[in-house]
Amino acid sequence: MKDAFGAPQSLLVLGGTSEIALATAARLIAQRTRTVWLAGRPSPALDAAAARLRTRPGTDIRTVPFDALDPEAHEATLGKVFAEGDIDMVLLAFGVLGDQERDEAEPLAAVRVAQTNYTGAVSAALVCAQSMRRQGHGSLVVLSSVAAERARRSNFIYGSSKAGLDAFAQGLGDALRGSGVHVMVVRPGFVRTKMTAGLAEVPLATTPEAVAGAIETGLRRRSETVWVPGPLRLVMSALRHLPRPIFRRLPL
Repeated sequence: MKDAFGAPQSLLVLGGTSEIALATAARLIAQRTRTVWLAGRPSPALDAAAARLRTRPGTDIRTVPFDALDPEAHEATLGKVFAEGDIDMVLLAFGVLGDQERDEAEPLAAVRVAQTNYTGAVSAALVCAQSMRRQGHGSLVVLSSVAAERARRSNFIYGSSKAGLDAFAQGLGDALRGSGVHVMVVRPGFVRTKMTAGLAEVPLATTPEAVAGAIETGLRRRSETVWVPGPLRLVMSALRHLPRPIFRRLPL
């Protein structure tokens, strides 16, 4: 259960090597989170992520094998985590950016982006939602993207997968109303991470630490949607309503 200050005492991260997820976990640990599960493919990177969080005393950091592309195993894998005790917060943070030019030329590569970002996320989120509904409380935080707001020529494969996830998460939040489970969709802009290294930076770029701070604030307010940084909400609202002939001429 959350403590008297509203901070989650237990956290399950789906995508345990995500820089945003690790920044969020570190921030929550500093605010009294005491058990953290990092779910991801077994790898030195996952072990290093757990070791990094273990430097903070008084916190139990565990890892669990998880593959977004193996939805048939999600119920058994994640069920074992919930069997260990209630989970106050699930952070769905896995995803791949893909390579737009390659993915257009290689349909199977595009399918892999869609399966990871959307299909795998739908499966994992529903499994966790069912468990949280049974326990009667919890927050499911879904990392979407501003790319979900409108398909752009430069990344429409990634953007469409995030658009599907974003719509799904909103609907799931509506379905869970009254159950005690809160769903929050987080829409960051360009985040400076290893995944975006080498890409041209854009205005209003942000950092994993800034996204983590916005997540913490959103949890405290029980927000349904969080934009990072905040002004992107107005920017994307304007872009969403631009006539298509004008929109396609923008260098986006």
